Amino acid sequence: MASETAAPTAGAVADRESEGIWAEVVGQPEAVRTLREAARAARDRLAGHDSGTGAMTHAWLFTGPPGSGHPVMARAFAGALQCTDPETVGCGGCVACETALAGTHADVTTVVPEGLSISVAEMRSLVQAAARRPNTGHWRVVLIEDADRLTEGAANALLKAVEEPPARTVFLLCSPSDHPADVPVTIRSRCRGVQLRTPLTEAIAEVLHHREGVERSMADWAASVCGGHVDRARRLATDQQARERREAVLRIPLGLRGLSEVFSEASGLVRAAETEAGEANQSRDEAEKEELRTAMGAGGTGKGTSSATKGANAALKELEKKQKARATRSQRDALDLALVDLAGFYRDVLALGFGAEVPLNHPDFANQARRAAAEWTSETALRRLEAVLRCRTALDRNVKPIIAVEALAAELHR
Repeated sequence: MASETAAPTAGAVADRESEGIWAEVVGQPEAVRTLREAARAARDRLAGHDSGTGAMTHAWLFTGPPGSGHPVMARAFAGALQCTDPETVGCGGCVACETALAGTHADVTTVVPEGLSISVAEMRSLVQAAARRPNTGHWRVVLIEDADRLTEGAANALLKAVEEPPARTVFLLCSPSDHPADVPVTIRSRCRGVQLRTPLTEAIAEVLHHREGVERSMADWAASVCGGHVDRARRLATDQQARERREAVLRIPLGLRGLSEVFSEASGLVRAAETEAGEANQSRDEAEKEELRTAMGAGGTGKGTSSATKGANAALKELEKKQKARATRSQRDALDLALVDLAGFYRDVLALGFGAEVPLNHPDFANQARRAAAEWTSETALRRLEAVLRCRTALDRNVKPIIAVEALAAELHR
């Protein structure tokens, strides 16, 4: 007699893949299945039951479009490796899972570049820490966000550790790019790759609505205009100023009617990026300074106060230097995001001009894109798109933002 048990639907499988710690990951079911299997193999290896399947390895490289969730995926995997629940890997409820996700687990070290690159000194210190045995967890996990920012010296310092890893150390590298070549081939060849995809609009909207509590229409709108960037969708859905900055950027293409607008729009774009970076870092900067002053004995009296004050001033100057580098990076990132929005508008113009039946990057600006498609030839729209991409390249090469953006605005006007 045939079984009456129905086969699991694709939705049911997806739900199971997003249980526990993996619920933090948006729209990556295939990658989650791969990492679940690896975490189980890692647990078996520690128990002396190595299956020899090769599911687990000591170094991983997460790649994919910006915003697809590399750091979240890597932190979830770190939590699954440290999970103490005997019934599952990555339960999401044990202390190990919670602290790994929060970035406070004693055996999970996370490197987030504060400036435009990761220095060799920072990497050497990290490699030394990676050589130690885990204190309380199953593994010593080293998570490097934006591994494409490694300098040549930093990459060489990391290579030695990846080539000859300690027995209980796992390296997790993230590169927000579709091109793994952004990470040196010597390191890339020693890592197992996990390719993330751009999350579907529906998946992002569901997360915003059900997990973040965003009203349904706002969640749908934010998901439709974020370009698959989960954090961007979250910010657009919850921050009115972020929505206003986006609208100001998307008014530029049809607003450049004369040379006066060229320079005003360019300076406005750079100022908006500076403002966004300042808002993102201000409270953190002040908290770091206050914490440093307290640690160095600010306000103390008695013997040694004078020398302590001198030491505090030197440490404060070093901290301010790091904060300035972080502010520069935040400004460049905010400006790059605005350029991505601009590029998306010109792509919509081209799609409408050719009559392509594809979803628009900015459906709420569809009327403006249709107007542009009617006024411009496909060739001039393509030239505008190429100008935006050249500006992004110039910023990546450390051209001063105002110079790069003014050159862009002049090209768009022509």
